[in-house]
Amino acid sequence: MTELEVSYCLPERGLDVAFTVPSGSTTALVGPNGSGKSSTFDVICGLLRPRQAQLTAHGQRVEQLPPHRRRIGLLLQQPLLFPTMSVLENAAFGLRAAGVRRAEAHARAQQSLEEVGAAPLSRRRPGILSGGQSQRVALARVLTTDPDLLLLDEPLVALDDESQETISAVLEHVLAARTAVLITHSRQEARRFSDRLVVLDGGQVVQQGSWAEVGQAPASAFARRFTAEASSPGPTEGPEPR
Repeated sequence: MTELEVSYCLPERGLDVAFTVPSGSTTALVGPNGSGKSSTFDVICGLLRPRQAQLTAHGQRVEQLPPHRRRIGLLLQQPLLFPTMSVLENAAFGLRAAGVRRAEAHARAQQSLEEVGAAPLSRRRPGILSGGQSQRVALARVLTTDPDLLLLDEPLVALDDESQETISAVLEHVLAARTAVLITHSRQEARRFSDRLVVLDGGQVVQQGSWAEVGQAPASAFARRFTAEASSPGPTEGPEPR
């Protein structure tokens, strides 16, 4: 498992961000709309490359590496499966794109599909899958490449209630043995999946720590609201514009 250290500055966007994700933890990256959550994910993934940036993952500096060499798996709101490929081929895509032989890639993809409970779907095409089934396949595609770090960007927001609960149970299993960062507007989801919080506000990290640490001495109004009892109504804000 990997510890992630993030530090970057984007003055043109008003962002000056630095935080650490301990090895084996799931850290929720939270904050008001426009606080820099999506930009931070883009920096970690390599889609946004500030001149002033330092990223350390699996003990190595990675800010100069192209996205496909950073050993990062990204699960988005939408599964974005390839409609002309079978479920198995979708799950194996990352390995095949990296030059892994078909038989090996398919064997590893089948293992990932089994891990997320989607093995019986392997021969189907995405067009006949439900939203929850599609998100399982998308998660299997991420896991097949054996990433050192998982990034989860509102992974439940596009699902109905039943599918959300199904995928939540799968994610709990998957995240138990991995290092991950989660963006969510839902405090219930954040409480369920994460053990730590990084609170962004105004383009800066205003607080980071365990739920107990942030809840006992919240450094902002947002942190105070977000660490309130999970049974209380959650934020009504929609997904953050990228």
